[in-house]
This record gives sequence, C-alpha cells and structure tokens, in this order.
Amino acid sequence: MLGNMLRILMLAIAPFLCSALDCRAQTALGSPLEVVARISSPDLSGVAVTEDGRVFIGFPRHADNHSGPTLAEYKDGALIPFPNTAMSLPGEKNPADRLVSVHGMTMDTQGRLWVIDDGKEAGQPIKAGAAKIVGFDVDTGRTIAKVILPAPVLLRISHMNDLRIDLTHGSAGTAFVTDSSFGTEPALVVVDLASGRSRRILEGTAFVAIDKNFMTFLEFEPHVYSGNIVTFPVGGADGITLSPDSSRLYWTSLTGRRLFSAPTAVLSNFGAGGAELVMSVRDEGERPPCDGIATDPEGRIYFGAFDQESVVRRNADGTFTLIAHDPRLTWPDALQVANGYLYVTLGQWNRHASFNGGHDLRVPPYLLVRIRLD
Repeated sequence: MLGNMLRILMLAIAPFLCSALDCRAQTALGSPLEVVARISSPDLSGVAVTEDGRVFIGFPRHADNHSGPTLAEYKDGALIPFPNTAMSLPGEKNPADRLVSVHGMTMDTQGRLWVIDDGKEAGQPIKAGAAKIVGFDVDTGRTIAKVILPAPVLLRISHMNDLRIDLTHGSAGTAFVTDSSFGTEPALVVVDLASGRSRRILEGTAFVAIDKNFMTFLEFEPHVYSGNIVTFPVGGADGITLSPDSSRLYWTSLTGRRLFSAPTAVLSNFGAGGAELVMSVRDEGERPPCDGIATDPEGRIYFGAFDQESVVRRNADGTFTLIAHDPRLTWPDALQVANGYLYVTLGQWNRHASFNGGHDLRVPPYLLVRIRLD
C-alpha cells in the first residue's frame, strides 16, 4: 500500500519537477525517440502509417468508454474522426454499422487500412455485431470489407486484440486475429475475407496461452501473475506479425516470453485439423515480454519490451539488438514499420486504475513516437 501511495505522489508532482515523461531522458540508449503526436485524451492503442506518411490511430473503449473518436487520422496536430464522425464517434447507430472500439490495425500490401473492432465498451457486454474486422480505402474513406465475428468464434470473454492481413491466401485475403481473452480462453482467429468464414484455432494449447509462472518488472516494481489478483495487463495471444512475403505468421502471448510461428498456408486452410495445426507451429525461442510486435522488410522482428522500457529487434540470425531504451517507453503497445521508421504507441496501460487499486496513474499526454531504423 505504501509503495503504491508513493508512486501516486511521484507521478502527481513530476510535472512540477520536470516533464513527467522526459525527466529521466539522460538514461536513454540506442536510437532517439521522435515524438510524432502528443494526445491528452483519449488513451491510444493501435497505429497504422501509409506509404505517403498519413497516420491513423485507434482509441479503444474497452477500458475507458470515452466520447472521442475510436479511429482517427492524426493531421496537423488534430484528431480527425475516420472515416467520418458518424462511424467513429459514439452514437445510436447499430453496432454492426459503426466502429465501437478499435484496437489493433494494420496496412495491407495494397495500401489499405484494416482494423479489428473488439466491440467492447467498458462495463458493458459485447453487443451483437459489434466485434468485427473492417477494411478501408484510405483515399476515399470507403469501407471495402466488413466481417462480423459471430459466436462461437466470438466468446463472451473475448478480447480481439490485433490483426494482420495476408493477401496471398484466399480470393480476397485472409485475416489473422489474436484473441488475448485476458488469458481466460485465448486463441488465434482465422477469417476468410471473401466468404466471411471464420474459426478459432490452437485454443487450449500452450502456443496461445498465458505462462502461469510469469513474472516481470514494471517501472522497477516486481509483478507475478496471479489468476485472482491482476496488477498489470495480462492475456494470451496478443502480438502478431507476418513475414515480408506473408508466408509465415508470428505471434506472442502478452503474459509470456516465447515467440511462435507457423506457415500461413496451413493456418489459412480451413480443412486443416487440430493435429495438423499444432504440428505446423514452430517455437522460435525466447523473446522479451511485450505487447505489440512488427516486422521490417528484411524480416527482422521488433518487440516493445515493456519490462525494459525498450524496443528490441530479433535479427535474421536469431540474435537480438537493443534499438532504443528510454523511460518514456513505459508500455510500448502497437508497433509498425513504415518508411524507414518504427512507430510505437505509448498508452501507459500498466498505469490504468484497474491495475493499481482503482488509482489511475497515467500521466497525459499519451505519445506516438517513431524511431529511425538502419
């Protein structure tokens, strides 16, 4: 209790001592962070950046049922609801016809924006039609695809977290989604975008589960996983990314330290049975505990190492490189490589009231940063 009170006090007085997110900047290592956006509200999660530099940000409502846009383009210092206010802002419109809580997002190889709407508003059950995959033409704002995630693919305790789009399998492509499920019943979800056919795979296996022996440090405080007392963000399958040629899918669990992969040809095959799916998975070894992950054009994988306030890269030969360490990297969330930069959202999710005895320790502004890559 005393330690928590001291954290609250330090975060409260930090703005008067120095910039709360910059005062330890002298300890930064590796490449410097370039701040792209400072957002006072709402808290951010996903990010997607186009080849011509347009920036799209997701603001989920599963933790804070805010009144701002859930999907917005960040332009000239302002958040512009995307594709329009009627679809991005709260309203009475049918949940199937609007964006409820945009979480993860990605750009496909044709330059189109895709989002996973987890469909969850804080304190409320997921309404019919709310959880879905939506694709947009970023030039026109037109919806190019929408797939509602129904039961039994969507569970009552589902937390559809992030997604990647593989255009090499299926006539219109295949979506891979991580259902972290807060660690309860996690799985990968596979969706054929042409037919809307979907299914859960690898559910009940160690490949998507939490590590019940997991422990970590967050801002110098030790945390041990407990199914009953949650003091930090926990969950199963979470981070997800594709190889540059889309032949292989990589994923991680939020509460764990292993990296897994499997051929997309097998994962996208609705005829593949459970045993074939399990046999296709490769344990890629240990990696930093992280939330989001991303791949660069050389196939190197980036991890937002939340316990180290760092970004770490796994190289093609299996070695790791520290890309950046900075105290502002409190909880690196979504990662995306675009135009020679790695973009990272910093939502300070470990400081949310739900993990700190009802005390909200977050200190706005929330940052979107980028790191120049070699």
